[in-house]
Amino acid sequence: MCGFNLGEVCDTTIAYLKNPDCDLMSTLKAPDLPTGGQLIYDPAALGEIYRTGRGSFKVRAKWRYVKGENLIEIYEIPYSTTSEAIMDKVAELVKAGKIKEIADMRDETDLTGLKLAIDLKRGTDPDKLMAKLFRLTPLQDSQSCNFNILIAGMPRVMGVREILEEWTAWRSDCVRRRVYFNMKKKQDKLHLLKGLQRILLNIDRAIKIIRETEEDAEVVPNLMIGFGIDQVQAEYVADIRLRNINKEYILKRTQEVGDLEAEIADLEATVNDPRRIRKIIMDELAQVKKKYAAPRRTEILYDLPDDQDQGEEDETPDYPVHLFLSQEGYFKKITPQSLRMSSEQKYKEGDGPLLYWEGTNRDELLVFTDKQQCYKTRMSDFDDSKASVLGDYLPTKLAMEPEERVVWACIPGDYSGQLLFFFANGKAARVELSAYQTQTRRKKLTGAYSDKSPLVGAFLLREDRELAVYASDGRCMVFHTALLAPKTTRTTQGVNVMTLKAKRSVERVLPLEETAIVNAARYRARSLPVAGALLKEDDRGEKQLSLLDE
Repeated sequence: MCGFNLGEVCDTTIAYLKNPDCDLMSTLKAPDLPTGGQLIYDPAALGEIYRTGRGSFKVRAKWRYVKGENLIEIYEIPYSTTSEAIMDKVAELVKAGKIKEIADMRDETDLTGLKLAIDLKRGTDPDKLMAKLFRLTPLQDSQSCNFNILIAGMPRVMGVREILEEWTAWRSDCVRRRVYFNMKKKQDKLHLLKGLQRILLNIDRAIKIIRETEEDAEVVPNLMIGFGIDQVQAEYVADIRLRNINKEYILKRTQEVGDLEAEIADLEATVNDPRRIRKIIMDELAQVKKKYAAPRRTEILYDLPDDQDQGEEDETPDYPVHLFLSQEGYFKKITPQSLRMSSEQKYKEGDGPLLYWEGTNRDELLVFTDKQQCYKTRMSDFDDSKASVLGDYLPTKLAMEPEERVVWACIPGDYSGQLLFFFANGKAARVELSAYQTQTRRKKLTGAYSDKSPLVGAFLLREDRELAVYASDGRCMVFHTALLAPKTTRTTQGVNVMTLKAKRSVERVLPLEETAIVNAARYRARSLPVAGALLKEDDRGEKQLSLLDE
């Protein structure tokens, strides 16, 4: 979850409590990040995040031009990056000759705060240089959102209005229980004072009962009989110190009875009135805002300067394509028109379909191999093909190593989301897709995933879902991917998802909706790892032949 400004959150919650259909974006203007920067305001993108709990927004660094020294000072950067990553990227671009306007770059961060200084060559336009740096470096970065929250022990991705609804219900219950607790304490106190009231007119009789009782254990029962009070009240009277057994003390204490009764009636009305509960919550939120709210750190940039709103021109033709990858590594890019003419795909003997996507000619493709390597290519690098041909052989096209084999591939899009890898040893690794993003046109990434165990399955997660994991001993377990925390390291070994017996392994992983499982609750895991359960016959999807079938 991205950060928001506390004052804006309080205002939004108060507005929601007054009207659940209120316009959230009028009070919750945009995320507010600890490192500041400038948020590029996109109402459609923010509306999607507020509605679904998923999406991304762009944040860029703050900078100023020091004319006398001909340098740029960057003093706030996006929350999702670091000074080191920015400097490394700028150095890489300078070395590659893509940026020639920079003479030097230094990190001058000190106790006064962050500062990256960029010395400019003579005649450099600082605005044009920063526009280029925003485009090519993490000085402008996308911040992904995935509002994944535990509700009643189960993970759910929720939009802002749903979060406020759940929080309001929870907070209302908290306030109601607090008021009820205070009411019960006052009721108990009132009960004691009413017992004390009983002896108000006959203090001497109470003293006589206590004095004439021979055994200590009989004091309380005798007071109960003598004044018609219960045990709790009698214990309270019996424990009063000798110096307090006077009419003045007792009158002073019993004068509280009227006030207590009024307070209890008020608290009881509050417990039973949701409107009064909401009023308490709103008052407390107003106090929190008054005491703790701070000004926004992230500035909202509603309009970009014209020279900074231009991206690089991409001359690659953009048109829809259908993409096919076979088990042996043959790849075809087919236009919709060609596919309509002939849709039956041709494969080599012993080969068959592995993956299918719909994309565009400008999309990137990440190809993963059994050597833990990832090859990056573009759809435009492949010629348009037909269903009647085998297609391009990826190991040859991408210049893979001898004996290297394609095991999986995906279209990363804007690199939001995660990759989920499953290994034969029962472990799973959830890796941020952004870990595979590079600013340069690198063709090959080594260490694409862990080499500790063979890869048995991989998924591209844009949103959390339920998956079924099958083991070689006939066991199966179903779990929600939200139980796995994403990592930024590509080679992470992951966490144990399925506990396996000796010489057993994970054989395959499928989305739950693509399985034949009908009794999902039998295999569902609430925490990890689990051993799973043996598959029932009606969950295997194997149809028994009958005489009629024959």
